[in-house]
Amino acid sequence: MRRAALLAAAVVCLLCWQVQAAAPNGWFTAGSAPQYYTVDTDTSVAYLGKPSVRLASAVANPSGFVTVMQCFFPDHYTGKRVRFSGFVKATGVRGWAGLWMRIDSGYLMAFDNMQDRPVKGTSDWMPYSVVLDVAQSSTGINFGILLDGVGTVWLSGVKFEVVDATVPVTDIIGTPNEPANLDLLPASASSNAGDPSDQ
Repeated sequence: MRRAALLAAAVVCLLCWQVQAAAPNGWFTAGSAPQYYTVDTDTSVAYLGKPSVRLASAVANPSGFVTVMQCFFPDHYTGKRVRFSGFVKATGVRGWAGLWMRIDSGYLMAFDNMQDRPVKGTSDWMPYSVVLDVAQSSTGINFGILLDGVGTVWLSGVKFEVVDATVPVTDIIGTPNEPANLDLLPASASSNAGDPSDQ
């Protein structure tokens, strides 16, 4: 499993070699259509003196998205809750942008890409974060920033840290810990199945 995960990461890196140089050291560029965007480190647009990575549309109507990301083994984080955060500045975002994080374990275990609270339009530096639990069976952690559509975003002031259980997760997958609705009841009935008033 570990060798397979490493091979998959290597394939992603090879596929993205053409735009690798534009991303900051330790990061790489990926996405469904990175050819329609430009990615570079921007020292002229900084947050508290720190450089930023800039993602910008390069055509009038880009189809697909671009992301600047990292992926790594979860050994130091299994069984813990982690937060990926940063400050994002946006100009003319007509589609949407957001931070994202994904936890893998041979399948998608936990995920959040801020699509339910996207970065849009024009805004100065604003803090954003995504928080997920890293299960003991996890095989990989991935995070980054994405841009889908016309516009420009900058990311700076990035942090990746362990947080305690008082910090709520933002997982949009919500993989349950127990099976549900084994009686195969329709939605309206299954939602009331555990209500004592209906017995």
